[in-house]
Amino acid sequence: MIKTIVNTELPLSERLLVRKNVISNGSGKKRFCIVTGTHGDELEGQMVCFEMARILKANIGNLNGTVEIYPALNPLGIDTIQRGIPNFDLDMNRIFPGNEHGTMAEQTAFRICEDLKGADMVIDIHSSNLYLRESPQVRINVLNEERLVPEARHLGVDFIWVHDAATVLEATLAHSLNSTGTPCLVVEMGVGQRINRKICSHLVKGLLNLLKEKGMWSGDIDLTEIPTGQLLEPIVCKGDCVTFLNAERSGVFLSDLRTGRIVQAGQSVGRIVDPLTGEVLSDVVSPIDGFLFTIRAYPIVYEGSLMARIFRYQEDELNIVKAVSAAEQQE
Repeated sequence: MIKTIVNTELPLSERLLVRKNVISNGSGKKRFCIVTGTHGDELEGQMVCFEMARILKANIGNLNGTVEIYPALNPLGIDTIQRGIPNFDLDMNRIFPGNEHGTMAEQTAFRICEDLKGADMVIDIHSSNLYLRESPQVRINVLNEERLVPEARHLGVDFIWVHDAATVLEATLAHSLNSTGTPCLVVEMGVGQRINRKICSHLVKGLLNLLKEKGMWSGDIDLTEIPTGQLLEPIVCKGDCVTFLNAERSGVFLSDLRTGRIVQAGQSVGRIVDPLTGEVLSDVVSPIDGFLFTIRAYPIVYEGSLMARIFRYQEDELNIVKAVSAAEQQE
């Protein structure tokens, strides 16, 4: 059943609509929400929503409860390929929980937040932006670690990053929901303005697995496309274990590396070059042994631009890191 949760008048006799697909079956009372499209340049959630709606409808007898799918929280941004809300010059994920009596954007955020409250789980799906490529990961505020890390483990993503509370923006959808008692997991993956079908497919299987863990799904989960034949045990990153690599020079970044691999201290992650002179301006080098989970995707860089993020693992985590790296390199 398609329901409209926001219906706002626009100039020239048009309307802004935010809609959801409510799929229910059985006597179960649990409610599981999948939201995406907060940023108009992040598109991988569109495939995830499509696949989840398709699978649930085709196998409705295996569902016990309600799954609600919100593919476009910022439809104007998606329509115009803009990260934020057009004409308002703002990031939608910086205005939650919104304001019932505020601007159009604030009212939209308020209605979305109110509609999601009370769910047993909300999955907020993001791609990376145009500039960075990310391994599939879940990001969690340390204040919600105890409650949400066990849930995130069932998604089968490569990486769970537990952030310090000070680094979490309070005006995000996830923070607004978690602070009011509605559990919300933030998924980041891929790169902006593109769809990586394999990682989307893996997340769909992870979502079905989490539904199964919650007693909402009794169907089989096809894991034949996954190299290991099973969902991965994720790497869990806590505390100050992430090293950020920033550009020392402006130029063009060239790299053959992918995310999801182990790098050694002193290993080159890429080079910043000058196409005019043919010179190598800077060699971007890993200062540690670690797991590369973020790398620059857009090649034009300025001094200080983020080039990579590397997780510094402990010796007792090496086997998990090796398993995740081996699986991702087989993709």
